Parts: sequence; structure tokens; C-alpha cells
Amino acid sequence: MVTSSVRPNAPSARPSARPSGLPAGVADPRGKSAARARAARRREIVSAQGGDTGPPSASSSQTAERPRNVGEMLERARAFLERKGVEEARLDADLLVAHALEVDRLHLLLRLEEPVAEEELVRARGLLQRRAATEPVAYITGAREFYGRSFGVCSGVLIPRPETELIVDLARDHLAAREQAPRILDIGTGSGCLAITLALEVPSATVHAVDVSGEALEVARANATSLDAEVTWLEQDGLQAAGDGAPWDLIVCNPPYVNPAEREFLAPEVRDHEPAGALFAPEDDVHYWVRSLAQGTRGWLRSGGLMLVELGHEQGPAALELGRQADPEARVEQDLAGIPRVLVLA
Repeated sequence: MVTSSVRPNAPSARPSARPSGLPAGVADPRGKSAARARAARRREIVSAQGGDTGPPSASSSQTAERPRNVGEMLERARAFLERKGVEEARLDADLLVAHALEVDRLHLLLRLEEPVAEEELVRARGLLQRRAATEPVAYITGAREFYGRSFGVCSGVLIPRPETELIVDLARDHLAAREQAPRILDIGTGSGCLAITLALEVPSATVHAVDVSGEALEVARANATSLDAEVTWLEQDGLQAAGDGAPWDLIVCNPPYVNPAEREFLAPEVRDHEPAGALFAPEDDVHYWVRSLAQGTRGWLRSGGLMLVELGHEQGPAALELGRQADPEARVEQDLAGIPRVLVLA
């Protein structure tokens, strides 16, 4: 979910009948082709009728009349995103209008009868236009929730996904019985969501996080400051950091695992906006990260230590085979959707 710590080379990626490396939280986009076709048809109809009137505006030249209150503005925002083919139009409209009004979604619903200030209309319109152009809500608002906490994000880091929270659950379960303070390494930290969450959920731990991206580390440091988490940040190659700092009680990694051959199947919100270095595996080896991390298990982990590596869709069987070359008892844990999501190595 985070920026790659290394971009090396290694065997040719096998094209699959269905995208096998989509990032957590991104459904198979080919299953949504009919919905997208309908959305495209709606846009054609709007164009034929003289063009889209746009989201709620403070300008009378662009709307029949000014929204009377927040509730009416919200309905117009939802309708606008629906016309633009946004899949979660209602939710996204709610979040963006709430952001424009500088309230959370709950308080937005308590303000439905209140009048809307001119500057709020202008602000909402700008946000909705950005979403209509496929920019993700998290980048527009600058935040995404992970494990019950708000993390700042920007286009230089991958947006945290709920499926990645499984790594935190597995880590907490594993470390609960440990008497000595554990040493934890997060490889490719990006926004810092894993490292910071582990530091807060396991207060006795000493947490290190590594990334090759200076921009990502700036975001991560800012998140650590706002959430009052103690983490040591390193700008270097992740595999080198694992070896240099060994032994570790826990290593976590959400690597770039999307097969580059499947780029066309990604939603534009992902493909056109999130950092390619955090999304795509090396072109000649989609399993590079699993292979490299598994090979380092013996030398990097303390006795009783654990390594947790996030996987893409349908990568479970191949990852398990590679993992068992290093650890015969390696296993893959499923996320809440039943998708093999995390490779567990000891």
C-alpha cells in the first residue's frame, strides 16, 4: 500500500484470465464494464442535450437557481457525480460536501436545513469537479482512515486500504504473548499507516520504517507527529535495511504487486492518480517481492519472529509455494472478502 523500497528486476509475469494483482480494496474492474458503459451513455445523452450543468454552483449562469440549503446542495452534488459515472456517487458527494463545509459526515446530515454560504458553494464545486475527473476522494480531502485513525495522504503515497488492516490484526495477535519489547520493521512505509498503527497498538515496540521515497517519508513523519507515534524513519533500500538492522521480531511489507500487464484493467482513480512505484511489480517478475522477502526470512528474523507480506488478487497459491521454499510452515491468511491476502512466514 505503500511506495516501493526497491525496484529491481527478475522471470516474466504470466498474464492471467483476470487481473491477479489488483491492490487491496480494488475490485476486478472488468466486472464493472456494464456500469461504465451505462455511465458513458449517460454522458453522451447529457452532451446531446446541451452539456452538463455541473455541480452546485454559486453562479446563476450555471444553475437554474441557488441551492436553498445544505440538503439541496447535497442532492445536486450526488446527482452530478451520478451523471459523471462515479460508482459511489452518494458517499463521495457526502464526503466532499462535508469537507467543503469543514464538518464530518455526521454533522453534515445535521445541517441539511441550514443555508449555504457563497464560499462553501464555490469550494464544493471545485471538489466535485476534481472527483468527476477521477481524482480519488482521499487525495481531494487529503486524508484516509486506517484502523480507526485519520492519516494524511497525497499523490506521492498509496491510499491506505481496509484490507491491509489484516496485517495489524495478525501482528497484534503474534506479539501479544511476547514478554520482551519487540523490534518491528515496515518495508515500503508510504503514508506510514502500518508503522504508526503498530507503534500505537503495541506501545512497547521499537518500530523502524523504510522507504526510498523522500516525499513518502515526509508524509509519514507528519502523520506520526499528528498521531503522537514514535517511529524511526529510514530513507534507503528496504531489503538492505532489513539485513542491516537484523534481527527483527516482526517485519511487515505491503509491496508493489500489481502485474504491469494488467494496468489497463485498473480503475482510472488508481491507474491515473496513485504512484506507479507503489502499485506495480517489476515487469519481468510479479513475485519479486515475495521471493526476495522469503529468502531473507532466516537471516532477518529473531527466533519466534514473523514476517507478514500483503498479496494481490489470485497471487496466494504462487506466493505460498515461494514462501514454503524458505518456511515449510508458511501460510496465507484471507481477508474479510475471502481473498488470500497476507503471506505469513516465520
